[in-house]
Amino acid sequence: MNSPKVAVLTMEGTNNEEEAFQSWKGAGADAEIIHIKKLESGLRKLEEFDAIFFPGGFSAGDYVRAGAIMASRLRASVMEDIENFVDSGKLIMGSCNGFQVLIELGLIPNIGKNYEREAALATNLSNRFEARTVYLKITNNLCPFLKKFKINQIIRLPIAHFEGRFIPKDEDLLKEILKNNMIGLKYVDPYGKEVDYPWNPNGSIMNIAGLCSKSGNILGLMPHPERVFTKYTHSDWTRGNEEDYGQLFFKGAVEYLNEKF
Repeated sequence: MNSPKVAVLTMEGTNNEEEAFQSWKGAGADAEIIHIKKLESGLRKLEEFDAIFFPGGFSAGDYVRAGAIMASRLRASVMEDIENFVDSGKLIMGSCNGFQVLIELGLIPNIGKNYEREAALATNLSNRFEARTVYLKITNNLCPFLKKFKINQIIRLPIAHFEGRFIPKDEDLLKEILKNNMIGLKYVDPYGKEVDYPWNPNGSIMNIAGLCSKSGNILGLMPHPERVFTKYTHSDWTRGNEEDYGQLFFKGAVEYLNEKF
């Protein structure tokens, strides 16, 4: 059986592509780092791959808005291919800046099914760059990336962002997100309670840290599972209280792809 093929998309300013590449490889996928110029030129096609990963960083320097320029270039060149990719049931994941790109592309929440931008990842309420490990509660494990977790399980992942505060365009959109069980992860305190800063590092509404698409094959999240594929890359692994949470995202996805494709 061939390993699932994963495209880790990169451009000037992204900086987590190597961690993502290693995470997918470690989970059993055939990963490749692809600059978006290769898609724009037609040198490579998205249909060659079974999953797409949008890494963190500061794509195009985060000018205009975080993720906006990378999303604009992709929308102008390969948006139809991206829509076909989504409709096929293949997987897409974006962490941090990658989540911002997904929002800008309209891939999440996409309640209206028209791939328009329906939400924002705004400046943190603290008005500062927040970089540390946070507690998260799994609230939906129907998404393949979350299938190896239990509902209400508490995990720890690193964050590093200045613009991570999820804001829906209106109350109706938030209601649809809740109705369709699209919230995948929430910021919590060590006891699993939803509380404000610093446990919610950016002020995201309803403590939202990550969203799944309605179809379940897209996950966007602000934390970085690719940075902690093993417990040894956690900042405080020597204390002996960390687990390999990061790799579960990728192993769940690879298992799904092996079963489906």
